[in-house]
Amino acid sequence: MNKLYAFHLVENSPWPFLTSISVLVLTVSGVLYMKGFKYGLILLYVGLILMLLSFFLWFRDAVREATYQGHHTIKVRKGIQLGMILFILSEVLFFVAFFWAYFHSSLTPAVELGAIWPPLGINILNPWNVPLLNTILLLSSGATVTWAHFAIISNNRKESILALILTIIFAILFTGLQGLEYYEAGFTIADGVYGSTFFMATGFHGLHVIIGTIFLSVSLIRLINYHLTNLHHFGFEAAAWYWHFVDVVWLFLFVSISTTSTSTTSSRSPQRTST
Repeated sequence: MNKLYAFHLVENSPWPFLTSISVLVLTVSGVLYMKGFKYGLILLYVGLILMLLSFFLWFRDAVREATYQGHHTIKVRKGIQLGMILFILSEVLFFVAFFWAYFHSSLTPAVELGAIWPPLGINILNPWNVPLLNTILLLSSGATVTWAHFAIISNNRKESILALILTIIFAILFTGLQGLEYYEAGFTIADGVYGSTFFMATGFHGLHVIIGTIFLSVSLIRLINYHLTNLHHFGFEAAAWYWHFVDVVWLFLFVSISTTSTSTTSSRSPQRTST
C-alpha cells in the first residue's frame, strides 16, 4: 500500500483468470451433460472443483490482505461496503424477474391454463406445514445473526460465537426441510408454468440460502480464529446483510405463493346451481 494515500493497489493475482476459466468449464460442461455428452458429468465435476478451489484461494488472499497486512483501511472498507450494497441490489432485481413471472401468470391466468391458478392437475404444497416452519426458522436465524452482530460490537466473544452457531443450525435445517419438501412434492419443474415458476423462485432462493450458510460459516471460522474485532468485522457484516436479504425474499415468496395458491384453490369447489 502506498503510504501517500489510503487506497489499496491490488497485486497481480492469477485467481480472477482461473475463476473465469473454471466458470466457463462449469457452464459448458453443464450444457454437454444435459445434452447427453459421454464425459459431460466428469467435466462438470472438474469445473465445480476448479471454481471452488479458485474461490477459496482468492478469498484466502483477501482475508490475508484485510487481517494480517492491514490493507483494508477505512476508505477501502467503504468501497467494499458500496460494492456489497450494489451486489444485493442486483440480487433484488434478479428475484423481481421471478416474482414478475409468477404474478403475470397467477393474477390473470390465461385460457391455456384453464383461466385458473394453480392450473388443474397441480397438487400444490400446503403452505401451512413445512413452508411455515421454514419461515419460522429463517426469521429466527435473522434474529440470531443480529444478536451475533451486536455481540461482536460489544466485544462479547462467547455470545457472538453461540449466536452464529445457532444461525448456521437454523440455515441447515431450512435447507434440509426444503429438500425434503421438493422430494415429496406432487409436481416437478416440468409441470407447466406453475412448476417452472415455483421451483425457479424457491430453488434459487434455496441456492442463496446455501451460499449464505457458507458465508456465515466462514465468518464463524474467522471469529473463532480472532480475525474479527468490534472495529474490524465487515466480513461478518456483509454476511449478515446478505442473510437479511435472504430472509426478506423468503417472506415475499411465502406470502405471494401461499396467498395466490390458497385463495384460488378454495374457489374451485363446485357451485350448486338451481334448476
